[in-house]
Amino acid sequence: MAENQTVNNVTAADNTNTAGTANGGSNAGAGKTQYSLNDDRRVRVLSPGALVARRFFRNRVAVVGMAILIFMFLFSFLGGVISPYKQDQLFYRTESRTKNFASVKENEELRFVAADPAFDSVVQAQMTLAITQNKPKFKWKKAIYSVREEGEGLYVCLMGKNVIGLASADILTASDGQAKFPFEMTLAALTAYANGESSFEADGTSYEIDETGSISAGGSEVAYIGRFVVQAASSDIILTKEWKDELLDTIAAGGTVFTTKDKEGNDVEYDITYEPSKNLYHVKEETETYVFDTYAAPSREHWLGTDKNGMDMLTRLMYGGRVSLIIGFLVEIIATGIGVILGGISGYFGGWVDNLIMRIVDVFYCIPSMPLIIIIGAVMDKLRVDPWQRMIYLMLILGFLSWPGIARLVRGQILSLREQEFMMAAEATGLSTHRRIFRHLIPNVIPQLVVSMTMGLGGTIITEATLSFLGLGVKFPFASWGNIINDVNNTFVLTNYWFIWIPAGVLLLLTVLAFNLVGDGLRDAFDPRMNR
Repeated sequence: MAENQTVNNVTAADNTNTAGTANGGSNAGAGKTQYSLNDDRRVRVLSPGALVARRFFRNRVAVVGMAILIFMFLFSFLGGVISPYKQDQLFYRTESRTKNFASVKENEELRFVAADPAFDSVVQAQMTLAITQNKPKFKWKKAIYSVREEGEGLYVCLMGKNVIGLASADILTASDGQAKFPFEMTLAALTAYANGESSFEADGTSYEIDETGSISAGGSEVAYIGRFVVQAASSDIILTKEWKDELLDTIAAGGTVFTTKDKEGNDVEYDITYEPSKNLYHVKEETETYVFDTYAAPSREHWLGTDKNGMDMLTRLMYGGRVSLIIGFLVEIIATGIGVILGGISGYFGGWVDNLIMRIVDVFYCIPSMPLIIIIGAVMDKLRVDPWQRMIYLMLILGFLSWPGIARLVRGQILSLREQEFMMAAEATGLSTHRRIFRHLIPNVIPQLVVSMTMGLGGTIITEATLSFLGLGVKFPFASWGNIINDVNNTFVLTNYWFIWIPAGVLLLLTVLAFNLVGDGLRDAFDPRMNR
């Protein structure tokens, strides 16, 4: 108000001087147009808003902050619209990977096959000890067991006259890799192979067996015996007898590359590596794998590369800026709304109302905000709250914890304004209390509120970024600058993939700095006594 009176007085004085000069006639000089206070073309007096705008735009630092904010809003809200990608769109690439396909190990130990549940692991261990010590019998839990050698590397365990299991260095494997044989068939086949027999009979079926261990019935191979254990890397891989024979021939010849044909007749190449400590051969296959395009370097398709999930970083930054700015503004709106209402009521009424509201403010000041938010975030993690609902809860919690400072600001301003002449006039005209507070007092506090909100926006964005960095704020698939930086959770990513965290950090820094610069500029513009 003092500023407006000063401008009006100066303008009136200037116009009076102009009129006096015009009345002077010849002293003004020929050819110069003079104006008087009654002239329609007199100089217009600037409104308070125009004066504030003029002072603000004279502050170059504040203008720079405003330009940065305009860019950030265009980048976040317009950029996300024109971007060809979505914030949760995944990108893939094809790469060659070597994975384990099978393993080969020459059996050097006895393998057991049980025919009776009594042939458990303890009995098997006692049988092994008896074979090692060349004992024909052993005792376990008051039972007497017999060990009988059926052939080279083949032993059977008997309880009384019944065979309850066998131990053999040779292994019987079905030709299709899947069929299981009964114990009688296994014992007969291993006995015939150990004794060099050419045929045997089991379950009423006659089988032929050659010196290589191949077992056939009716001219078709059904199984084979050998000391090499060829095991597929996963259960969905079926290894045929021909494939195993070719692999074992390659290993016997000392080869390191094994080439065979698949079902379509295409050549497939496998690498063979030997691990001496385990006496194990690893068979690896090189395949083309469709994987996430993670940590891709900046390119024409992705100007800032991709993150650990294979998402476009530039698009994530755009949407992340949108989320961070929206959260910042909504939190400040919530906090300002609560603060203005309670602060206005407290400052206007005073007395016990003022004491009550100020004690509530003191209680809120005593609440440890960050630990409380961390606890609430952990609870939402436990309950698996939807990411959208989580973001709404985050805004409500931050807004509800941020209003005490604004309430005190509004209260202090209203305490100084309510005793001035214009408020006495408003009361004398019979205006209601509601109108006196919200139509006359609160508008006079708006300049201070604007400055407070502008300065608080930067702090709110930093708080949201901190919570998101800790994993307690905005959750996937939504992006924010905080959870983008959270992806840098190890030193390798920090040092090798700069495009993951530096752009988000720079945008966060510039945005908070711009809000602070604009807040400083508005404070100086609203207070004409501030000289820069």
